[in-house]
Amino acid sequence: MSKITLKEIGKALNLSVSTVSRALRDSYEIGEKTKERVLEYAKSVHYRPNPIAQSLKVNKSHSICVIIPEIANNFFSEVINGIDYAAYERGYNVFIFQTHESYEREVSSIHLGMDRRVDGFIMSLSGKTDHYDHLDLLKSEEIPIVYFDRVPPANNINKVVVNNFEGAYNGTKQLINKGKKKIAHITTPLILSITKERLEGYKSCLRDHDIEIDEALIKFCSFDHREAIDIVNKLVYEDQIDALFLGSDRLALNALNAVKKLGASMQNKIEIVGFTNMKYVDLLSPVICAIYQPALEIGHAAANLLIDYIEARRKPEPKQIVLKTFMKTND
Repeated sequence: MSKITLKEIGKALNLSVSTVSRALRDSYEIGEKTKERVLEYAKSVHYRPNPIAQSLKVNKSHSICVIIPEIANNFFSEVINGIDYAAYERGYNVFIFQTHESYEREVSSIHLGMDRRVDGFIMSLSGKTDHYDHLDLLKSEEIPIVYFDRVPPANNINKVVVNNFEGAYNGTKQLINKGKKKIAHITTPLILSITKERLEGYKSCLRDHDIEIDEALIKFCSFDHREAIDIVNKLVYEDQIDALFLGSDRLALNALNAVKKLGASMQNKIEIVGFTNMKYVDLLSPVICAIYQPALEIGHAAANLLIDYIEARRKPEPKQIVLKTFMKTND
């Protein structure tokens, strides 16, 4: 069977090719009854548009590029699920690139996305991104971008984040309410927005409860699992801590493993709270109080925010969406 064309649809319906094309693109210029006629007929003859030709004509590819540090991270994998679901519902394809915490791979991913003529980007910065020329390139090319979780230090951007300060404050308060005074904070590199916000929530809670802030108990950790384990051992044996507040998913997992190896007595002594979206937290040992981010909702919101921006005839002002965290414990 030969492939049906716009011209043949137009001839069958006594419409021009341009009217058929606009109707199939849901153009505001075409009336609802005409759109309905065209769509019903196109469906009946199994019409399928040529995506490449379509993207060249309207300067749209109906695809978006997602750049994240690591798919294996529970939080990021859940966000991707949310993005993919929302994008599919609105007729967009999703390309995914991982940076593995590399600035160079982040820059390369942006160029690859641009080469693929994506309509926009959704992005969470790598742990080594400390300057933003590559992001300025997107702005100069007027390519829309929505940031989530780890965002650059700018106010006039589209972003979807959680209230990291509040989450960290409440997590630290949970430890204090259990009688803990010597609370260590192991967190991600200081260049990240989430690190600064969570650190300030931790410090603010200590101040509000008249607990002295000991800078020696604040450790900025790379993404090497061995480093996190060594830090936990030092804090336990040399600094005599009685609680751990952990700033990320991977740090939480590494710290749990480290404390587990210390034996039952230490597991009973050290309370643990951490930002993590690990599944089955109620089955984990030792006990951890998890600060969950609504990752699926973050992904859904980021995709819809980006697509709204792509499809807007008049580009709206940048929008910031701030969601709440929630806590779950296996205690």
